[in-house]
Amino acid sequence: MLRMTAAIAPLLLCAGAATAQQQVDPKVLVVTMFGGEAAPWLENLDLSQEVTVPGLPEDFPALHCNDDVCVMTTAMGFANAASSLSAVVYGDAVDLTDSYVLIAGIAGVDPEHGTLGSAHWARFVADAGLRHQIDPREVPEDWDTGSIPLGASEPGSDAGWTAGTELFELNATLANRAAEISKDVELMDSQTAGDYRSAYDQEAAQRAPFVSVCDTVSGDTYWHGEMIAEDVEATMERLSGGEGTYCTTQMEDNATLTALSRGAKAGLVDMSRVAVLRTGSNFDRSAPDQTAAESLAAESGGYGPATENAYRVGNALVEEIVSNWDAWSDGVPE
Repeated sequence: MLRMTAAIAPLLLCAGAATAQQQVDPKVLVVTMFGGEAAPWLENLDLSQEVTVPGLPEDFPALHCNDDVCVMTTAMGFANAASSLSAVVYGDAVDLTDSYVLIAGIAGVDPEHGTLGSAHWARFVADAGLRHQIDPREVPEDWDTGSIPLGASEPGSDAGWTAGTELFELNATLANRAAEISKDVELMDSQTAGDYRSAYDQEAAQRAPFVSVCDTVSGDTYWHGEMIAEDVEATMERLSGGEGTYCTTQMEDNATLTALSRGAKAGLVDMSRVAVLRTGSNFDRSAPDQTAAESLAAESGGYGPATENAYRVGNALVEEIVSNWDAWSDGVPE
């Protein structure tokens, strides 16, 4: 809906009149990270209104909105994600006080828990980048990894200090409700993805795309391989106290959630209304007969299904919220 703000622009000297700025207060803000993730939303929804926000990246300077939904694109990586969300949260163009926020993007997926094109709603979002790291060529012989918690002196030790943004626990009721709403959505697949996933031994990896609830790990570094995956799994285990299940890996979500959580402390965002959805565009490690380098460079066929399914699955939640706003306006219905 459009709402007039109290702020009135200065008198226009040439016209001798004042203009008022219009503020949008969407029921749902969809957050994408790059153009390929945004495309299905922009192509399938009628989002004819552009809302320019100072501080957004040059490639994505505006939100695309209708009366109920806005879609924004942050640009990739921690710096872009945090900066873009902060611009929206603290700017005058958008009121997110009562909005649901859906982060919807693609990710690497653990073949134990997902497959190419599968969609996963997160309860826990952990940051794997906040750590000490020793180059593998210099790791002591009696260590099994060079990845060490912040402030620790060896693997397996507890962190000695924290940055405060290592873990976000999202509203589990919202994640579970979103999964229930979207579980029967028709998901896109591809022959290439089907052929590629058949090389994996894991049951989940061999499945056609599906929807589940499992958790995601963030990091600016686009990593790949079994050994790093073990470190990432251990990070989720440690930070979540064993409650989280590592499932997907992506480059932005802890940064996005940091910006949103600070907005929540300022009374501008409701963190109980934030959902994270990630879809598998590639496996995070190699198949049995591949090297990690071969797997990283492979054309798995997962990108198309992942970008489309992030829209299809995410939009199921968006449609539920918008069409039943009376039930959702006061919070997630039990």
